[in-house]
Amino acid sequence: MNDTPVKQQNTAAYYAQAVASFALALTALAVGIAKLEASAWVRGFLAVAVLYLTTSAFTLAKVVRDRQEAGQIVSRVDQARLEKMLAEHDPFQKL
Repeated sequence: MNDTPVKQQNTAAYYAQAVASFALALTALAVGIAKLEASAWVRGFLAVAVLYLTTSAFTLAKVVRDRQEAGQIVSRVDQARLEKMLAEHDPFQKL
């Protein structure tokens, strides 16, 4: 039995929706910070915090994706080794 995982492909619509959602959220947050009734120092601090949070989120997503891909590669190599051993094994061979 072959349990090879199916490679998932994102559609163009899904990609566009994700980009639009991110852009809308970032724009709304920027407008909210700009319209905030606070001193420039407070708005600047919030803007820097948003940028830091955004870059941290991208980094975390990349690390999680890389770890998942590494796990898939290792399991494929192990599966290939097992299939090779099973193909070479002759149950009727005399000891």
